[in-house]
Amino acid sequence: MKRIIGARPGSRIAKVEIHEFGYTVDGLGMDESGNRCVMKGEQSRLSAFAVVIETQDGARGEYCSVHSGKNGAMVGQVKALASQILGEDAEEREAIYNKLKRFHRHYMAIGHSALDIALWDLAGKAVGRPVWRLLGGYRQRLPTYASTLNGGRHGILDSIEAYADFAEECLALGYKGYKIHGWGEGDPKEEAANLLLCARRVGDRMALMYDAASELQTFADAIYVGRACDEGGYLWFEDPFMDAGWSPHAARQLKENIRTPLMLTEHVRGLEGKAAWIGERATDYIRVDPDYDMGITGTMKTAHLAEAFGLDCEIHAAGPAQRHCMASMRNSNWYELSLVAPGVANPVPPVFGSGYSDALEDIGADGCMPVPDGPGLGVDYDWDYILANRTAFQEFTLRGDRP
Repeated sequence: MKRIIGARPGSRIAKVEIHEFGYTVDGLGMDESGNRCVMKGEQSRLSAFAVVIETQDGARGEYCSVHSGKNGAMVGQVKALASQILGEDAEEREAIYNKLKRFHRHYMAIGHSALDIALWDLAGKAVGRPVWRLLGGYRQRLPTYASTLNGGRHGILDSIEAYADFAEECLALGYKGYKIHGWGEGDPKEEAANLLLCARRVGDRMALMYDAASELQTFADAIYVGRACDEGGYLWFEDPFMDAGWSPHAARQLKENIRTPLMLTEHVRGLEGKAAWIGERATDYIRVDPDYDMGITGTMKTAHLAEAFGLDCEIHAAGPAQRHCMASMRNSNWYELSLVAPGVANPVPPVFGSGYSDALEDIGADGCMPVPDGPGLGVDYDWDYILANRTAFQEFTLRGDRP
């Protein structure tokens, strides 16, 4: 793709900054499978990164990734791509999307996402409008479900009764939906018992979802637990077993053996990959994430693809970009308030201002979360915190006509 030389004066991208930083979460440890899980008395040091994009005329876009557990892998890809957008017109997000898509075709394009989101933040700030209005908004209140952290064995979510108790706690707070992430061992009998107890306790008052997170070891395990989902009336069964959510054939076979709708494609990157799953009739819901699927631009392409086939497209995880996308989608049902557990802070970076919060207790009386209404993403970042906890910094700058 040729460099843009007819761009509006001053609109060319002149600088990209990448700030890596760390933060601490109490009550969070790691299980034998390598999952972050709740552990009483434990403490985890997590990593995060923030991206800043500036144009020659001083316009600025910012984004801080919310996926702390995956930031180490993501930031390397962001660095690999950052120099490629220097000199491009910051308003030509579609052109940049296609340039980065091709350049990053060997690496699944996760690093593309943060740059795209920062460009949308820049665009909104440039015209004084929130991103969801630029996208053509649909709603301003997002129905929300509480999505649990993985269970531990040390005092928090350490039994099926603890999960059911927490479901009732979330119901009392105002949540109308509850999603279970179970234990790293992936014991099908224990997982099924957990699902059935929660269904007995709250199933007539909350929508229930289950995410096996690819922990169940075999197809037979997935059928066994899927039938518990059937019995409990679960809304969906997500990433059922250790095919890692990559096999349309396995998913289609599972659909023939259980009634509960499947939620897949969280681990399938990009528009074309997800289209194949629709063509194969291998999933009932499409999953998309602006942090993984080439940003806000890629997310909205996927949402519209699903809409064309009459399918719902559910946003993965919590964060400002997620809210702006869902606010602009008709075919989406739930905002995922992830990841939560009793007495444990949501392990997102503690840098969001402007009244933005993904804390469990901040659910609205209507069971919804609001959409930020300020310019761009509508959040201010705590740069004092980011700089005080910064672990690495890299800057890419435009020099003359070339980076």
